Amino acid sequence: MTNEQSLAEPVSTSPDGGGWRTDVLGPHYEQRTLPLGTDPDREGDVVATLVRYVPNGSVEQTAGAVLYVHGFTDYFFQEHLAEHFAARGFQFYALDLRKCGRSLREGHTPHYVTDLAFYDRELDESLRIVQEETGAPVVLNAHSTGGLIVPLWLDRLNRTRGTAAAGVTGLVLNSPWFDLHGPSYYRTIGTPIIKGLGRFRRMVELPGGGKVSTYGDSLHRSVAGEWDYNLDWKPLHGFPVRLGWLRAIRNGHARLHAGLDIGVPSLILRSRMTKFAREYGPAVDVADAVLDVRQIQRWSGCLGDRTNMVPIDGAKHDVFLSGPEPLSSAFAELDSWLDWLEAYRVGAGENSPEACA
Repeated sequence: MTNEQSLAEPVSTSPDGGGWRTDVLGPHYEQRTLPLGTDPDREGDVVATLVRYVPNGSVEQTAGAVLYVHGFTDYFFQEHLAEHFAARGFQFYALDLRKCGRSLREGHTPHYVTDLAFYDRELDESLRIVQEETGAPVVLNAHSTGGLIVPLWLDRLNRTRGTAAAGVTGLVLNSPWFDLHGPSYYRTIGTPIIKGLGRFRRMVELPGGGKVSTYGDSLHRSVAGEWDYNLDWKPLHGFPVRLGWLRAIRNGHARLHAGLDIGVPSLILRSRMTKFAREYGPAVDVADAVLDVRQIQRWSGCLGDRTNMVPIDGAKHDVFLSGPEPLSSAFAELDSWLDWLEAYRVGAGENSPEACA
């Protein structure tokens, strides 16, 4: 569980970025603003925010580094995840994308972009900083919408620079958003409608979007969960879904479904089952209440390279915010894969358990 410090007040940031300073999570966490200039979506200047975990007060020389990327209606607050990676000898970083969490500014529409490639700028800069500070190989870790954004970026990176040359050695995806769930007509006749309306009526809210609090209720300690986080940055009911953003998502899904080449092995963790509900009930505590896990299974082979898919019994949508038993299982699977990745990277191992092309 995260600390009980109030997260209601965002840390002030200078427009020109500057150095590292204490983060809202407390003295062992620091944040750095990444100025990104004028928003291509015409909402003023935008920034991203890089966070690092420094339990001993500074970055240490380690065997590896991790860069974490959140999902929609989300930001980095999972201290136990940072601590777990650090205990394994990784220097941990997390990125709050533009208009998300720590990076949200007055006049911004939360999480709104019309092209997922806009995120390349903060991802490129974050990777550069992580490598500059650590000199270590980097494992990327992404959740939900971040699990779509990061593979698309890696595919572009691999085609232009080469993923290995860029210093990335592996990818861990936590319930990645690989397709639009719901009735099949959402994905057939619905997608051209989304793309057409999303082009010309970008800011229109999807009816019903951002109205259901089932998943949020299962997480936050003010309702039925055990986690404490900033409800301004991660509201229980989620942020509204706008057609311009959803169009960008569907374009991203189409690119994924056509096949990517991310250039590195990946581990995909997901719940074993889905449970959609309009209101909170105990059943959503042991299932993915946001995405259809069958779609994650179906499209995981589109990443390219070696892919290891692991269903976690009793896991929530954010596998690392699950109850004690599934959380323990998820960390065990993560550790096993990281051991394999290290052996594979140095040439000591050739085959991942349950790996597929």
